[in-house]
Parts: sequence; structure tokens; C-alpha cells
Amino acid sequence: MKTIKTPIIPIVQTFINVKDQANELDYKAICVFSALGFFLDTDTYWKDKKVLPPASINKIDDAGYLISSKPWFEWYYKPKQINLNEATTNFSELFEEIVKEQCKDKKVILPISGGLDSRSQAVALHKLGVEVNTYSYSFENGYNEAGISKKIAEKCNFSFQQFTIPKNYLWDKIEELARINECYSEFTHPRQMSVIDEIEELGTVFSLGHWGDVLFDSENLKLNYSDEELLTLLKKKIVKKGGLELATSLWKNWKLEGEFEDYLDRRILTLLSKIKIDNSNAKIRAFKSMYWAPRWTSINLSVFARNKEIYLPYYDDRMCQFICEVPESLLNDRQIQIEYIKSTHTAVAKIVWQDAKPFNLFNHHLAKTHLRLPFRIFDKLKLEFENFQGKKFVQRNWELQFLEADDKGKLIDYIQSKELTYQIDIDLIKDYLNLFYKEDQVYYSHSVSTLLTLSLFFKNV
Repeated sequence: MKTIKTPIIPIVQTFINVKDQANELDYKAICVFSALGFFLDTDTYWKDKKVLPPASINKIDDAGYLISSKPWFEWYYKPKQINLNEATTNFSELFEEIVKEQCKDKKVILPISGGLDSRSQAVALHKLGVEVNTYSYSFENGYNEAGISKKIAEKCNFSFQQFTIPKNYLWDKIEELARINECYSEFTHPRQMSVIDEIEELGTVFSLGHWGDVLFDSENLKLNYSDEELLTLLKKKIVKKGGLELATSLWKNWKLEGEFEDYLDRRILTLLSKIKIDNSNAKIRAFKSMYWAPRWTSINLSVFARNKEIYLPYYDDRMCQFICEVPESLLNDRQIQIEYIKSTHTAVAKIVWQDAKPFNLFNHHLAKTHLRLPFRIFDKLKLEFENFQGKKFVQRNWELQFLEADDKGKLIDYIQSKELTYQIDIDLIKDYLNLFYKEDQVYYSHSVSTLLTLSLFFKNV
């Protein structure tokens, strides 16, 4: 027998066998995956195989079966009576302690964006004197994210490289990607897969800023909602465009009992009821951290972890515990991270914040005034002019992978494969292909990407 203690937010899935369950596909779980883009709770593709829950102590027998499981941590909300300066100081001390433990004496690879999470890492690593190589990437014919990222790297005296996510890379990488993430996430999300070989050469470990935006922001809900009201809010956040429609189609294809949306609602309500937090903002944060982070965000981290160690300061158990005691009023509008960056590295704080463009961390409040309107109008006119010239502005990975003639042929070959059509009616698959290519590409992109993922899963079963 062995004991496994899982982190509050696991980076990897730990699979265990379940007694008294048939070795059969869990079609209900696959329908939920099709709606959300991730498996819910401890679900997997199989009825007799589960994932150990976050923040739990689990006893496993020698055959790999779960004997018992109990939580060692439960999310809570007990805010301390502190002001913004005190909260920022406390965050600063903890954040830098975690970053130092994770990165000291290592050659760090740091992806930088125009946001706050990687920027906070950059200033901490600079302050601690860690050797860092940075990079950023943009889609071919997409928004140039490297402009802001390069300025941050320069102010921190870090080396910087810019990569472009090219068209058509997916088809050369898709089989390897299926092995890496085991088909627990769509293939078009981890765009770093296209340049991972070059990125890995930049250092010995990755420092990643995932989940900082969830922990250090608030939903700005003014009231405490019932679980039924939170269900409505959560579904708007976690159900993908077209996901409910696809999941309902698969539910009917597999002749499952009842209605899919009723089943999904019951599952989410059951999970919500287990979170003993009255504050709705904190409760949604806890739900996301328990079910979205380990089953979606962490899955896509597997590309970084292919050959390198990865470290995530915002995933650290201490950071999760810290956030449970921060007043929601201090989390609105990312106040703590902004104050930390301003007080730690003024020059970096003066660089444009992408979410408040063209303003920076000292004047970002102006982004909520009429002063931002001219810049928004200019960006819209620029985009329309480029579209008029025939330069399609790429915002999403699937736009580079699914739309050209060769890509379309490869996509069709995969999702009309014998392995998938054995499980899903061919007419249903053709319907979604037609809806994507002839009706609404944005709305149905998730559907065809999910069918592509399922085709690789069934091929490799």
C-alpha cells in the first residue's frame, strides 16, 4: 500500500483504478468533456479509471486501486483586516520566497506576455538576480504580442526571443501531442507545441505564471448568490461556444438516459454544494481552482513538461492558502499585482499593460474613461483596413490549422476516420463539419476541434 498526497492545484493527473466498475468508456463523462473542453471532477474516459482529487490524501493498494481518500485542505474565505499596502507587502514576501525556492541557481525560461502574471515573475526574478532567458510568440498574421514583452525583458536585462506560430504546424505534431496530453485537452490550445524544440534550448527549467489572473482578481459580484444562480454564471464561463450543442448531439448519439444539460447542471450543483464558502466571488475562484485548473490548465502545461521541469509560483500551496485570507475588495482590478510591480520595478510598471492599452500600471484607471475611445477606434479602423486589403487578422490557433485546403483535407480525414465513425454516427460528424465550414467558424471551432481530439483518442485506445 502507498499514500499519495496531491497538491491544492495538481500539475499532473494521478490516475487510479476503481473497484466494482466495468472497464467501459464513460460516455457521460466524454459528453461533459465535449461541452467544457475538460473532464469534470475526477472523471476520465473510462468508468473504472479516475483521477485523484486535488488537496487529498489517498491510500492506494498494490494493485493500484483506491482504498480511501480524504481532503487535507478545503478552500475557505476568512479575510484578514488589512489594507492594500499590507496585502502587497505580504504578497511580495511570499511570492519572492516561492520564486527563489523554485528558481535559485537555475537557468530559467520565462514566457512573457503583455499581462501581469509573467510581468510579476519577471520583476521578482530580476530582483532575485536569477539567470533568465525570455520569449514571446505571436500568431502568423496576428497581434504582435512581442512588442510589450520585449520591453519588459529589456528593462530586466533578460535576453529575449520572438517566435511566430505558423500555419499548418499541427498536422506534423498532432500524434506527439496526443501522447503528451493523452487527449485530455483539445490540440489547438497549446500553441507552444509548434516551437517547443527551440524554446527548450533557452534554459533548464520553465517558470510559468498560470493561474495568477484567477487568484488575484475578483468576479466583482456584489451579492452572495445561491448555488442555482452561481450555476448560471459558471456555465457562461466554462461551457465552450457550441459545446452544449455538441455534447447534446453526442448524448443522443449514444442513447444516454435523460437530457445532457440536466445531467451537467446536477454535476456542477453537486460540486458547488461541497464548497463551504458564502462569498460568491471566493466560491467561484475555489470552483475554478478545484476543477478547471487541474483538468484544463494543467493538461496544457504538459507540453512544457515534456523534457523540462516546470515551476508555477501561483500554483504553490502557500499561494492558494494566502488568497483565502485576502479581502475581495483588494483583489478587484488586480490591485495587489499592480502595486507589487510598481513598487518593485518602476520602469517595468511604466510599460503598456495590454489589457489597458495604451495605458500602463500607473495610469491604467484611465482605460475606463473616454480617453481610451480614440485608441479603440484606431485599432478597429486598422483591423478593418487590413481585412479590406485581404489580410485576415488571426486571433486563434485553429484559424492557422483548419482553414486552408490541405488543412481541411487532413481535418476531414481524421474526424471521419473509422475509429471515430465506429463511435459516432458519420452523419453527425459531417453535420458539424458543414456547420463549421459553411455557417459559423468561430461558434463551431470548438466542436470540430473536440471531434479531432476524440478521433486521436479512439485511434490510440
